[in-house]
Amino acid sequence: MDTIKLIADSGSTKTDWCLLESGGDCHRFSTQGINPCHQSEEEIAAMLEQEVTPHLRQLQTARPQTLWFYGSGATPAAKHRVEQPLRRLLGTEADITVESDLVGAARALCQHSRGIACILGTGANSCLYDGQRIVANTPALGYILGDEGSGAVLGIRFLNALFKGQLPDELRQEFVTETGLSLDAIIQRVYREPLANRFLASLSPFIHRHLHLQQVEALVIDHFRQFIRKNIQPYYDDPRLKEALPASPELHVMGSVGFHYQRQLAAAAALEGMRLGHVMGSPMEGLIGYHSSQSSPSTSL
Repeated sequence: MDTIKLIADSGSTKTDWCLLESGGDCHRFSTQGINPCHQSEEEIAAMLEQEVTPHLRQLQTARPQTLWFYGSGATPAAKHRVEQPLRRLLGTEADITVESDLVGAARALCQHSRGIACILGTGANSCLYDGQRIVANTPALGYILGDEGSGAVLGIRFLNALFKGQLPDELRQEFVTETGLSLDAIIQRVYREPLANRFLASLSPFIHRHLHLQQVEALVIDHFRQFIRKNIQPYYDDPRLKEALPASPELHVMGSVGFHYQRQLAAAAALEGMRLGHVMGSPMEGLIGYHSSQSSPSTSL
């Protein structure tokens, strides 16, 4: 019997879906995001019924027999809150695999080869992937304790430099005028309001528009150098990982920050004795390629 496959790439805001038919046709649609760290099993089940089921009916295809779900918050402790609603959606006979967004990034970027896969978006993460599973992961630690390379920490470093006089006064005045954010307003947003990481990452477009200023570009390049030193170099420093390392020191990167700052990221990699490999804004195309060559899900750590 022909197998119909369903792939999902989910963040907290949006989930991208792709229905792969045996003939190679790909039907794509989007729904709201799923994050089991912030949503209950009942909330996820209700969303799937309201938003995914109508798409499957509209496509007039048989129910998918295989599903790969990749999502933020899909930790070993929380992934059951996604898996159970998915089984209600597709039936108990469906072959369902729920993995983290980091596994999805590794499969999309590296396919079936060894490599170092990174996520550089609002947050940051990385792993060493042996072509089948993640064999090492430097803890990201979040934007307060870590997250070097992320949009949130880039925002922190930019504001620090801006208000401590390490960037031109004209740039600070332009920033305050354009954004309407005084220092007091920034303190309010960061220390007294929720989702400070998203606010900090939202400063990235302003930073990107001013990369022509040498001080700004230098700040961004150093930001990525810190990511490589603290998150990637440990893989090379651990002799137990020698056999799993790729033949050449190369970074593959997923996410909006990596995608929009490719030139600065490549410069940082070169200064750290590495080079930039594949860069993708989102993983779906890579996941379609990965799963088109597979007949059934594989399991990762």
